[in-house]
Amino acid sequence: MDQKFADRRAFIGGLGAAALAMPVLLGAPRAEAAAPPFVHGVASGDPLAQRVILWTRVTVSGDANPRVQWEMALDAAFTRSVRSGLVRTSATRDFTVKVDVDGLSPDTVYHYRFTYNGTRSPVGRTRTLPVVAREAIRLAVFSCSNYPAGYFHAYAQAARMADLHAAVHLGDFIYEYGRGGYASDDAAAMGREVLPPHECVSLSDYRIRHAQYRTDPGLQALMASVPMIAVWDDHEVCNNTYRTGAANHTAGVEGDYVTRRDAALKAYHEWLPVRTPDTGDLRRIYRSFDFADVLSLHMLETRLLARTEQLSAADFVGPDGINAAALYAAANAPDRALLGGTQLAWLQEQMAGSRATWQVLGQQVLMGHMDIPAAIGLGQISVGGYEALTRKATDNPGDLTRAERYILDQPVVPWSLDAWSGYGAEREAVFAAARRLDRNLVVLAGDTHNAWANDLVDQSGQPIGVEFATPGVSSPGMEASRRTDDPDQLARWMVGNVPHLRYAETRRRGFMVVSATREACQSTWYFVDTVKSDRYRIEPGPTWQTLPGTDQRRLLPLA
Repeated sequence: MDQKFADRRAFIGGLGAAALAMPVLLGAPRAEAAAPPFVHGVASGDPLAQRVILWTRVTVSGDANPRVQWEMALDAAFTRSVRSGLVRTSATRDFTVKVDVDGLSPDTVYHYRFTYNGTRSPVGRTRTLPVVAREAIRLAVFSCSNYPAGYFHAYAQAARMADLHAAVHLGDFIYEYGRGGYASDDAAAMGREVLPPHECVSLSDYRIRHAQYRTDPGLQALMASVPMIAVWDDHEVCNNTYRTGAANHTAGVEGDYVTRRDAALKAYHEWLPVRTPDTGDLRRIYRSFDFADVLSLHMLETRLLARTEQLSAADFVGPDGINAAALYAAANAPDRALLGGTQLAWLQEQMAGSRATWQVLGQQVLMGHMDIPAAIGLGQISVGGYEALTRKATDNPGDLTRAERYILDQPVVPWSLDAWSGYGAEREAVFAAARRLDRNLVVLAGDTHNAWANDLVDQSGQPIGVEFATPGVSSPGMEASRRTDDPDQLARWMVGNVPHLRYAETRRRGFMVVSATREACQSTWYFVDTVKSDRYRIEPGPTWQTLPGTDQRRLLPLA
């Protein structure tokens, strides 16, 4: 059956429970219709106990300095107004409006709207953070939303959930590629070819791309319904960024990297409802959010401030195969930085000063140890082929060919050197801090486009915490990158053969909801059956949880 976006509480109270319990055909929910001059909708973000950012953009002609009124109220009819004001915008900020409203009450739902020249925006809904937790803290977690790859149904589904405290975006909010680039095969048929048509390089390019993404009805509905806490990954600038460059930047063709990076960050800070901690250095986006004494969310920056250039496994391959000892030595070298000393010290200080049961790291890439046979990691053989070889080695070892023995003799290596496994010393530093402070650590990750749950252990095997990883909103996962493998077989094999991996889903797009009380922290995954049609079915996934305490820091299945 088809559903239209109406009142979110009515939806959950009526059909909503059924929609989350079984597959139901859905259409993208719509916030109140966005129309000129507010064609990009409204949003809120970076909530604190008494503050929140309000955002919109005005699309007008003939007014170089539009004056926009904003209002906040305790009800959607605005009969109980609490705050209001006027703000000007201009081309210098791409006609976006950001207001940091102060003097609010904790754990309170507010409604807000904007007015320009007598025309009102859609009404948005936001919420401040609790000082005293009266219910479970619930966060919808997203990453990797690629406009030409498909519809943003994950956003649409979360917009239907009435009990969220915030939406958390772990990066790749936009992608930089031009038409015909990554994951664009079906873009024309869906009417989702990117603007501008070329790869984003300039400030104007990134602004146009953000503007296009913000016309998606699922994204507009989410942004209007719940405050967002966001951080970038790499594609907000370009693929596989690091401190001094990026894999997808060619200086001789695309200009100076720093100029491109700074343009991308300016557009990001204009178009996202984020508070800017340091206007002198837009890269410094790391910040914390306290949800009473239940959960402290520490949003980390792992791309632009300090990251050392990524290692390549191919550089360690010789005539006899991969030199795993040299690779691990390089990946664990003490001078390899992901956070950098300043951010790492800040994180340790935040965890030390927090009174919350759960210390949650909102960041981009997988932190868990994900080591797999080199032959699989380098694409020399499929998982099914590798399983067949291992059976042959057991049943008929004398029949193995020289090439087959070569495959089986290869060591295990990190699955991704772009992830924390390529920066082992800093991972151990984070683990050591959590262990020393006796904190219950929960890591949120995105980046891979697939869903994962890991037990986190240090190099000595001591349990440290857990990791929940969200699938991509629309970017294709391992079902596309490893076409020789059946996705379900691949997921089963990885859970069975990667020592600390407890859950994997390598076929579907979606999001996860993290729910925390003082007694437990859990994640439930939600998947959509397609991103290629404007109608979709929601397919609830499993729930995994962890309990507080030194002896409880491991994953337990609930469903």
